[in-house]
Amino acid sequence: MPKIAGWVLSVLIAVFLIVASAMGKFTQWEGKAEMFAKLGWTEDVMFWIGVVEVAIAILFLIPQTAFVAAILLAAYLGGATATHIRVGDPFYFPIIIGVLAWIALGLRSPAVFRLAFGKQA
Repeated sequence: MPKIAGWVLSVLIAVFLIVASAMGKFTQWEGKAEMFAKLGWTEDVMFWIGVVEVAIAILFLIPQTAFVAAILLAAYLGGATATHIRVGDPFYFPIIIGVLAWIALGLRSPAVFRLAFGKQA
């Protein structure tokens, strides 16, 4: 059962990264340039950040690359957190996504929890 919960959470995180986050970087909408400028990024840079989000989401769903993807996601979300702190925006959401990603991976692969918390199998 924990493995199923881990996969469900993993899929939800990947869908969020692709649909809710990356798609906003690929599509045009009113206020996009102003919002990105407030964050200190150009639309061109944000496009490539969207590409990175999609790549990480896909890698996170592949068992052989999920651990590396979780590390990349943590680094990416650390940058997102720093950006939001720098401009005075709420910064907790990237932290929550990162924690949930590691929980999802640990549920999918219990060895992650054993390594993180030093428990023997």
